[in-house]
Amino acid sequence: MPDLLLVDRPSAAVALLTLDRPDKRNALSIALRDEVSDALDALAADEDVKAVVLTGAGEVFSAGFDLSEFTAAADDPALTDRLWASSDRFHHTVLDFPLPTIAAVNGPALAGGFDLAVLCDVRVASTTARFAHPEFTFAEVVYAPLHDLVGGAVARDLALTGRELTVDEALALHLVSEVVAPDEVVPRALAIADRTARAPRETLLRSKAKANRRRAITPDTPTLGL
Repeated sequence: MPDLLLVDRPSAAVALLTLDRPDKRNALSIALRDEVSDALDALAADEDVKAVVLTGAGEVFSAGFDLSEFTAAADDPALTDRLWASSDRFHHTVLDFPLPTIAAVNGPALAGGFDLAVLCDVRVASTTARFAHPEFTFAEVVYAPLHDLVGGAVARDLALTGRELTVDEALALHLVSEVVAPDEVVPRALAIADRTARAPRETLLRSKAKANRRRAITPDTPTLGL
C-alpha cells in the first residue's frame, strides 16, 4: 500500500506532514492515522526538529474519519478494536506532541478533520476553509479540545448543533490566527514554523509542556471521552 502521508523537511528544524488521500478528501483512515502517529513519534525523538506543520493534499484539509471503516467494523469486532485503538493513539499523539504544531488548513476541515486542526497549537486557514461537525447527527463529537480553545459557549454551539463556521467566523473566534489565499496557506504556516524555530528546542519543549499541563485531559482518556 502506498504511503498516505507525505513527510517533507523544508529545513532541519521544520517538518511538513501532508495528508495524501485527495481522492478521499483526506479521510482519516486507520492506516493514515497510524502513519501520522508514527511520523510524529519519530519527529518527537529527532533532536533537530522544533516545529511541525500539518496540511492536506488537494482542496480539502480533511473530511474526517473514513466512515467506510465504521460500516465494516459493525460486523467485525477485531476491526472495531483496531479502529478505536488507532483513534485513541492518534488523538493523544497529536495533542501531546512535545513541540509546536501548526495546521495549514487548506480547505474544509470537517468532523475528525476539524478535530485535527483543533489539536494543533496554531492554525492558519485558506479563504476556502470552513469548519463543522456534521457527524453530530450520528456520533459523539470530540469536545474537550475545542472547549479548551474557544470556550464552552462556542464549543457547545458547534458540537450540539453542527453549525458550520465560515473562515471569517473562525478568525473572529480566534479559532484561526490568520486567513490567507489558498496558495499561501502552506508557505505562511512554514514561515510561522521558521519563526518558532528561532527559539532553542529546550525552551520550546518547556513552553509546550506548560500548555499541555493546562488541559483537563489525561493521557488515558479514550476518544469517546474527549
